[in-house]
Amino acid sequence: MSEHGDKQAAVAAGHAKPKGRPMPGTSGHGTHEVDINEYGAEKEGQKQVMNRRLFMQLLVYDTPPELQPSRMISALGKALDADGIGAVIYEDASNPSGLALLTWNEDPSHFVKRVRPVLNDDNFRKLQLKPEFTMFGRTYSVGYEQNLEHWMLHRPYENCTNESARWAIWYPLRRSGAFAKLPPREQGGILREHAVIGRAYGEKGLAHDVRLACHGIDTNDNEFVIGLLGKDLHPLSHVVQSMRKTRQTSEYIVKMGPFFIGHAVWQSKGS
Repeated sequence: MSEHGDKQAAVAAGHAKPKGRPMPGTSGHGTHEVDINEYGAEKEGQKQVMNRRLFMQLLVYDTPPELQPSRMISALGKALDADGIGAVIYEDASNPSGLALLTWNEDPSHFVKRVRPVLNDDNFRKLQLKPEFTMFGRTYSVGYEQNLEHWMLHRPYENCTNESARWAIWYPLRRSGAFAKLPPREQGGILREHAVIGRAYGEKGLAHDVRLACHGIDTNDNEFVIGLLGKDLHPLSHVVQSMRKTRQTSEYIVKMGPFFIGHAVWQSKGS
């Protein structure tokens, strides 16, 4: 799942400083150095830097009894296509009448200005939103991405629209405050354990991931949104099971879920 290997763990989620990367922090008394850029690996002796990122949103719905889910999915797909909106529509594996919509854009106003009008059309207004499953986050760098632009802006939706990887598990999580207080070296060792497991599944083509930060933009105060994507469902479940044994999950994650399990029935990268 990870493309960074063990280096990812050393700087995952921005908790440790990669070589050559400025880090926000205190400078003197009563000041705070702010840096909102994303950084990748060096190219031609220069650290990659950009102030762009991809926002992704998952909305989960129940279909009222008088509506047929298959017809709603078909109609929604056509409406999204007509507006050139990149999206994935999932059938909810846990709800026979449920569906979910995944959309993305660099501009967060996209979800209000373009996606919202589609969903408020008379054809879809009867869909019943399940807000407890809403997930919203942004891509982030850890400092060692070989191609920063691709990692930040293209890889996430390319994974989600991969026709050979239609199963998906999406879930939010929050770590305890105690993790943030750990020394960077100890954080790195804890995160490296996760990176090794994820990489093993990715190298076998069993699972790929989308990792989003959602600090301050999640209604339940979660920190990250994780998407696990693959051809088969069992390996995705197995990833979660394997990571339960890690120190991060067993000691420092205070909340995971709710979990959405979906099977992609419509996919488009948009125009």
